[in-house]
Amino acid sequence: MPIYLYWGEDDFAIAQAVKEIQTTTVDPAWSSFNYHKITPDQPEAVTQALNQAMTPPFGLGNRLVWLADTPILQQCSQQIISELERTLPALPETSLLLLTSKHKPDARLKSTKLLQKYATIQEFSPIPPWKTDQIVSHVQQLARRYQLKLDLSGAEFIAQAVGNDTRLLDNELQKLALAVPNPDRPLPMATITALVTSNTTSSLQLANACTKGKPEVALELLADLMQRNEPPLRIVATLTGQFRTWLLLKLAIESGEKDDRVIAQAAEISNPKRIYFLRQEVNHLSSRKLLQILPILLELESSLKKGADPVSTLQCHLIRLCRVCSS
Repeated sequence: MPIYLYWGEDDFAIAQAVKEIQTTTVDPAWSSFNYHKITPDQPEAVTQALNQAMTPPFGLGNRLVWLADTPILQQCSQQIISELERTLPALPETSLLLLTSKHKPDARLKSTKLLQKYATIQEFSPIPPWKTDQIVSHVQQLARRYQLKLDLSGAEFIAQAVGNDTRLLDNELQKLALAVPNPDRPLPMATITALVTSNTTSSLQLANACTKGKPEVALELLADLMQRNEPPLRIVATLTGQFRTWLLLKLAIESGEKDDRVIAQAAEISNPKRIYFLRQEVNHLSSRKLLQILPILLELESSLKKGADPVSTLQCHLIRLCRVCSS
């Protein structure tokens, strides 16, 4: 029977994938006998999971053993490695072994190499918030699960409203599916804007405020983000990614390139149609100024990781960004 390894920080997406596996593997009437979730705090969790996986299921359906939040992809004793070597190739066809972890598997470990050999590995990490094309594609993909039809403008509005939060996206699409079940045509924009809750503040808006040299707007947006418990390092990651995209775009344009497809490739943008809008956002900035911004963001990230106060540190560096852009 298959072995699966799911890893990544998107807990909601992993939970959805686990639920799907459970639905297709375990007979609901025999779930209490054939479904086992084993957590790291349980004694000898890995050994217990492997023993359960080797046990034939009771009644109908197959057995699912979920080794949740397992640490064996970061550190693993020789005893556990020996058990994995003995058990993984011998699992019965009636069992499915699932391992999940928030952390990326350490490719140097024998345990990781064994799972690379026997398991289907899938990453569940949030899409970086500045990769708007990927977020829009994800919105359209998930909408099809709920039999919702979205045109590009509708998908883009939802993507901007929810960002890369898969849990929030799922909630909003469920809401739309209940309101307009099985639409024959794309959902009207009026319906989407009426039902989808839009977070008016995002880190991308913060980046735009900095490029316009408006510190008062930037600080107000920062306060709103912090009030909504947006992680400071995630804010910095979004700012860095967005300013990097703008810099690559500007360098391509200043080199004399006119083909939007070539510029998009240089700026690592999948949709060349976005180039027009990105041009407008930084039309007033030179690559020289954008180059001055990246060291400030690097310094900001370093300060936060060293334990500096998030609010005051972000405020000071945002003001510096605004000054560079307006000078």
